[in-house]
Amino acid sequence: MQEEGKFKFIETKGGNDNIILLHGLLGQLSNFKGIIDNFGKNYNVVFPHLPILEMPVKEVGIGALLQYVSEFINFKGYDKVSLIGNSLGGHLAQLYAIDNPDKVVSMTLTGSSGLFENSMGSTFPKRGNYEYIKEKVETTFYDPTVATKELVDEVFKTVNDRMKAIRIVATAKSAVRHNLADKLHNIKAPTLLVWGQNDGVTPPFVGEKFNELLENSELHFIDKCGHAPMMEHPEEFNKILAQFLDKNLVE
Repeated sequence: MQEEGKFKFIETKGGNDNIILLHGLLGQLSNFKGIIDNFGKNYNVVFPHLPILEMPVKEVGIGALLQYVSEFINFKGYDKVSLIGNSLGGHLAQLYAIDNPDKVVSMTLTGSSGLFENSMGSTFPKRGNYEYIKEKVETTFYDPTVATKELVDEVFKTVNDRMKAIRIVATAKSAVRHNLADKLHNIKAPTLLVWGQNDGVTPPFVGEKFNELLENSELHFIDKCGHAPMMEHPEEFNKILAQFLDKNLVE
């Protein structure tokens, strides 16, 4: 992870097209390993670490995260970007695209919030119970074995830090308040929607609603797949993404 100013990020510098990866509430770099490995040589794939767990509690919320993303893109001097967002990261992608229509070349949403979500982060009634957290993480996926011990341990550690848990809950509630149904018509950039057929957090009807409200969008479902298609079915996800990028990006 590189550090410049207040920003931490990965940048592959594999091409001229900038692809920004935006992670979810409890997301991390490993979530996007398949995308970085597959596309990093031909595109400038960039993963900024979102300071969800570090920002001052009084500033926590989707507005502050959107400002952070905007500042990062400006700091790096990217003239045009394509955005790929999972869960909360998809929500941020939509907000950025609404505010910066001239900068966004394309957008990819997968298991995105912004319309409806059953949020794991809205409360942690049993945050000290490892088995409970393990079960919650496993339900993110169709195949519970995708929830590795390393992943569960990381989530357990995070939600048992009181101040981090407060930030997660506050961010989740902020996202729920920012419903974008009446704003999505403003997004004209070509948009790829990749949804797990078995997503329990943002169910399939959410993907269908995005497809209805985003006029320049295409929707793909992946079978036997939960809330994070790029993790659970990386090869199929990358195949769909490659076809979309080939149509909509120069390189």
